[in-house]
Amino acid sequence: MKRASRLGLILLASAVLLAGCRRQGGTFTLPQPAAGSGAAANVEHNSYADVVARVAPAVVTIRSERRVRAPQQHPFFDDPFFQDFFGNRAPQTQQPPRELRQQALGSGVVIGPDGYIVTNHHVVAEQITVELTDRRSFPAKVVGTDPPSDLAVLKIDASNLPVLTLGDSDKVRVGDIVLAVGNPLGVGQTVTAGIISAKGRRTGLSDGSFEDFLQTDAPINQGNSGGALVNTAGDLVGINSQILSPSGGNIGIGFAIPSNMTRTVVEQLINKGKVRRGQLGVYVQAVTEDLAQGLGLKEARGVIVSSVQKGSAAERAGLRQGDVITAVNGNAVNDANELRNLVASTQPGSDVTLTIVRDGREQQLKVTLGELTENGNGAGGQPGGGGGEGQSEGGKLGLALAPLTPELAQRLRLPEDKPGLVVTDVDPSGPGADAGLQQGDLIE
Repeated sequence: MKRASRLGLILLASAVLLAGCRRQGGTFTLPQPAAGSGAAANVEHNSYADVVARVAPAVVTIRSERRVRAPQQHPFFDDPFFQDFFGNRAPQTQQPPRELRQQALGSGVVIGPDGYIVTNHHVVAEQITVELTDRRSFPAKVVGTDPPSDLAVLKIDASNLPVLTLGDSDKVRVGDIVLAVGNPLGVGQTVTAGIISAKGRRTGLSDGSFEDFLQTDAPINQGNSGGALVNTAGDLVGINSQILSPSGGNIGIGFAIPSNMTRTVVEQLINKGKVRRGQLGVYVQAVTEDLAQGLGLKEARGVIVSSVQKGSAAERAGLRQGDVITAVNGNAVNDANELRNLVASTQPGSDVTLTIVRDGREQQLKVTLGELTENGNGAGGQPGGGGGEGQSEGGKLGLALAPLTPELAQRLRLPEDKPGLVVTDVDPSGPGADAGLQQGDLIE
């Protein structure tokens, strides 16, 4: 059975050192990508040696150690002879838990010449040592971590470190050539090549996470966690984070956190010590073809609002059940994950413009975002819906649900004055199908 596994059993952090980091008025900022940065260089390469020569010094190894307590049985009664002699009458004595030291290896990316390093959250432990390519080692302290994005920032006492430039991951295209740099399986710094296989991937490895991965077939193995994914210009476009594999080894399906998401998280961790995210406060589901026809939409795109949380930013702005959200600040929304990431990447208190379709007419709606708290709740204390913009309960049951509009009532031959939600689609393998629900059923 395939599983998404974090690359952290032998966590090798390749510290991609981001050039030109600076402080403006005491605020840490990462350099903006140059025009065209993020897109691969449009030239034919017979060798990437020059690129690797620039990138490799910025890649570091991270060794982490944590203490764990493990129970232990009395060794006398573990002997098979005494177990046979005493049988079930053998005393079940247990010794006090034993403290063990668990070591791991990972990769990281230096984001500032003065010692700031970005890596994966799952690489971080109690004691951390960073090893540079010149064989120098430094103890590292944790500046901040952000579990929802699986990112963390470390700091070592060093200066004049080589750095990499952060590219614009939005400009990366499927088919672009990329290089993965890290220390897989502890063999030493390794460079592998491949292409961007897909964008906007979500593995669903953990609830409440913010995922918008770049997928690559560049070989990535355990120990590459936190390492660099760069384009042929040598720009950092992603932080390697996960692989999909039935065995735990590379099969050509790796995932990297986009550099644009990394930039947002890193700057907040360094400047504020934590990441603040906006919240809209709605439950949504994808618009299917049947749903689009029933709602009178020209095409099946966007997400339909299944419910609006009380006291949320969405309610204050006048968003309604049945509205179809197609864009946020002009950025297209195709599913709940895209909406969630777009809203979360915007600071609380910011105004955003939603493009919605209501009663068959497109209109703009201005919303002042609330704040997503650590427990997934909005500023008003209402449920966060798995992070604020969650999947509807129908989606969890394998159902697509929609408010009963006059158009849907006419199409499904239902009374227009009946309140409730209409089942517009059923996943044959979902709980809803097991319960006997069918397309066209009305849930009152």
